[in-house]
Amino acid sequence: MTTSKEAILARIRAANGAARWPAGADDGGSAAQAERAGADVDAAYAALPREYQRAHHDPASADTAGLFAERAADYRAVVERVPEPGLAAAIARVLGERAAAAPGPFVVPDGLPPGWLAELPPAVELAGDTPPLPAAELDQMAGVVTGCAVAIAETGTIILDHGPGQGRRALTLVPDFHLVIVRASQVYADLADAFDRLDPSRPHTLISGPSATSDIELIRVEGVHGPRNLHVLLALRH
Repeated sequence: MTTSKEAILARIRAANGAARWPAGADDGGSAAQAERAGADVDAAYAALPREYQRAHHDPASADTAGLFAERAADYRAVVERVPEPGLAAAIARVLGERAAAAPGPFVVPDGLPPGWLAELPPAVELAGDTPPLPAAELDQMAGVVTGCAVAIAETGTIILDHGPGQGRRALTLVPDFHLVIVRASQVYADLADAFDRLDPSRPHTLISGPSATSDIELIRVEGVHGPRNLHVLLALRH
């Protein structure tokens, strides 16, 4: 699969070839020279100085999971640290409390680990997304439960790549409540570390706290671009 970078560089190569060797030139020579020009572009890109600081935290000595919890809470997310063996009980408690305040089913994407939902009380209803639910139905849901791809300690950001257990993007944008489970092993110290673990060919959604904007007169309004309520369960190994 062609990446965005490869596509951009291919266009640069094509443009360089067309500019240097106009129509009517020998096709074989033009192709070879265009290929050399492309190699020059690749070499120039690789030679760009990258002396900027890539990391602010050493994962070997920093408490990256703790830093993530602190930064995510700064964004007004509700963050709970729970031991992995108690994750199912914590999910049941959070969904039970939400169901009491906002009745309705919770959307569960395909691929969510079944053990996470093993202790749900009878009052908690679940709904699947196959076939995809229309936006009007998603808007009536009590919330959605997902996992994530990675999380960034430095910024308190959760990244979804919409793989198994994460669902399509609409699932985490339309319902007003999002419960996301982040394993401590998925938390990376800085942006560069986290991005290195992602597949650039997949779609990515970055979540830093509940949806909010202050575009109008610097008045904070929540829930404009996504859920007003973000609840994070940070699963720790004990």
